[in-house]
Amino acid sequence: MRVAIVHDFLMQMGGAEKVVEVFHDLFPDAPIYTSAYDPDAMPSSYRSWDIRTSFLQKLPVKRLTHRAALLLYPTAFESFDLSSYDLVLSSSSAFSKGVITQPHTTHICYTHSPMRYAWATSSYVEKERISSPLRSMLAPGLHYLRTWDAIASMRVDRYVANSSAVARRIRKFYRREAEVVHPPVDTDRFQMAPLDEVGDYGIVASRLVPYKRVDLAVRAFTKLKRPLKVVGTGRQLESLKAIAGPTIEFLGYVSDSELPGLVARAKMYLMPGEEDFGIAPVEANAA
Repeated sequence: MRVAIVHDFLMQMGGAEKVVEVFHDLFPDAPIYTSAYDPDAMPSSYRSWDIRTSFLQKLPVKRLTHRAALLLYPTAFESFDLSSYDLVLSSSSAFSKGVITQPHTTHICYTHSPMRYAWATSSYVEKERISSPLRSMLAPGLHYLRTWDAIASMRVDRYVANSSAVARRIRKFYRREAEVVHPPVDTDRFQMAPLDEVGDYGIVASRLVPYKRVDLAVRAFTKLKRPLKVVGTGRQLESLKAIAGPTIEFLGYVSDSELPGLVARAKMYLMPGEEDFGIAPVEANAA
């Protein structure tokens, strides 16, 4: 059986990428199709994978953001030729479910969320730093994305949701049922630290994008003058640094071997945003 894995983009590490890693473990010979891939932003182990990118890879990768190429993603995923595969596994929070497959191919989509900026526009855009004139200009583009996303949702043979909340969204927006399969959480690598090793700092581990609301944690700990360690990368990094006080430490990407110790020695773990599932908080509970 020939298998292909499809993922929105490999530009930053997060819970969705953990799912892709499990897919790769299950099907190590399967190529991974994605819109764009930044090797410097991903674990070094990815460099040995068969990663196949779209024409978007030819754009300056580190500048590639949702806002810069939003309307190009549908074309990027529809351009992939998946006609030779028996099974396509897509990991999607936006565009990857829109790949075109043939009648003999089964397409199973593991959905982290329906496209947030298309179906939760008001709450999503409010958290983005977008001027009012530009927001009004976004309306036609977002209408196009909603239309495309509704059509693309019909290309999936079977939906799997990472939580019951996401399953409800799939039912609401796509009129499809989804089986709930929680994402992989490796709790065994987290252990409680001895009390005398627990520090006085808080920690948040997240992709640094507006809807994750890491800014709330940064502002609160800055105001309280309490130490906070921020783990993760993303396009909001510079704006978060701009509002952070001297007690805030940005650690960037932290390896899987280093993170458990940081979490175990933290006095508290923060989850300031609304998560679709939330792998990191579950990991923190194990520590």
